[in-house]
Amino acid sequence: MKNRTIKPKILIVDDSPINRTLLSNILGEEYEIIEAENGAEAIAILENFGIEITLVFLDIYMPKIDGFGVLEVMREKHWSDNIPVIIISSDDSGEHIEKAYEMGVTDFIGRQFDAAVVKRRATNTIMLYSKQKLLEDMVANQIYEKEKNSNMLVNILSHIVEFRNGESGLHIIHVKIFTEILLKTLVSITDKYKLSSEEISIISIASALHDIGKISIPDAVLNKPGKFTDEEFKIMKTHSKAGAEILEQLTLYKNEPLVKTAYEICRWHHERFDGRGYPDGLKGDDIPISAQVVAMADVYDALTSERCYKKAFSHEKAVEMILNGECGEFNPILKECLKSSAGNIKNELVHISSAGSPEAKMPEITPEILSRGELSSFKRVMCMLGCEREKNKFVSDFCNDIIFEYKLDPSILTLSAFGAERLGLDKSIVNPLEEPAVINRIKATHNTRKDFKEYLSEDKETITEYKCDIIFGNETKPAKVILKKLYSFDNKPKYIGVVGKIIEL
Repeated sequence: MKNRTIKPKILIVDDSPINRTLLSNILGEEYEIIEAENGAEAIAILENFGIEITLVFLDIYMPKIDGFGVLEVMREKHWSDNIPVIIISSDDSGEHIEKAYEMGVTDFIGRQFDAAVVKRRATNTIMLYSKQKLLEDMVANQIYEKEKNSNMLVNILSHIVEFRNGESGLHIIHVKIFTEILLKTLVSITDKYKLSSEEISIISIASALHDIGKISIPDAVLNKPGKFTDEEFKIMKTHSKAGAEILEQLTLYKNEPLVKTAYEICRWHHERFDGRGYPDGLKGDDIPISAQVVAMADVYDALTSERCYKKAFSHEKAVEMILNGECGEFNPILKECLKSSAGNIKNELVHISSAGSPEAKMPEITPEILSRGELSSFKRVMCMLGCEREKNKFVSDFCNDIIFEYKLDPSILTLSAFGAERLGLDKSIVNPLEEPAVINRIKATHNTRKDFKEYLSEDKETITEYKCDIIFGNETKPAKVILKKLYSFDNKPKYIGVVGKIIEL
């Protein structure tokens, strides 16, 4: 059975068959197109597909239910929180456009359709929404929880990757346990690496993310029932860099100790002490100790686990193979640690794999979480992860739009690469409402500044826009700032920040 590439779904709502055909021809190569000839049909489709729809192109004037009627229903049912809408209309009167923006529309495209403009607007809009979901749902909220359940959430994220890989999920747990035991042994026999208890805990938690880059590997390679060809192995080896790049893109958090450590582990856990590993051919202690330990843990669990192309080796045989250099060369000090802690590792892994162990139930929890309706955004994210890296890179390189995100707690402003360059600001700015470099860029009346600050700091209307003069480089120009509130996905949604766009007029 051939693997099919899952395309994001776009709903085109227009009573003109010609307009629907034109848009379908422009977008059909990259997206799965669903058509509706009136508002009532569009609402029925949205009821059926939900957030599987990644974008809606919506005409204003239609029979039965017009575009505004569709927007009203989307707002009532909170579909517009997750599904962006681009208005398509020949009527570009300010009154109608302003009303559409107030009702949650993301963008406007007038007829006649320019293929390049339509494609770019679609890509930019989907990127803005999907990036937010990726950061909020998959990484940021889970990795950086400071409460006691943070470890569990990181494990869930890691097990989602294992779940896609068709593995039992115990691999993540085994690597974590092995890593923690080996690190504790390491600091007990040498002071060379000077690791605190907190650092050992961070490395152990971050080890769960060592294979997160596998989300970028095509299913045909990732789930192949047998040994890889040389070409397939080259593709599989890219997962170490891919995982590091995912973490590096977390601009707001990349200086956090957990993320720094996870980056080291993701990128270098396939390096070897003699320089014969990948992707960078690092040698000796040029490889961070975090990555060295997780590398040994990863090899140990691969040896003691059954695969379609091999039987599982015993604990004793796996330790012997590692110590004899049959799986690549490791740090001699870590080999000594393995010798002295081998019995402890075996006992802990036997215990943790027992049916009564809470951690052993984590692989069972993962598919259950994925199947729940209230977390169905995970499903959408997982479908899109394969293309997300390339899409984000493409948009980052070619999108000449000033897009920004303002996070309420902590107060941080993040600008797109083009936006930062155009405004002459840093990409990330802490406490932007108090930062002169930001405030002085905006030339507005006292009342406008006050309204703007109140909008950012209070749980008010969802979407709004302001007109003011903004300094672009050394030049002052009139501009429009369009803002949309972001809310958490809790039972009682909480206001967490804003995304927006600055349009030069």
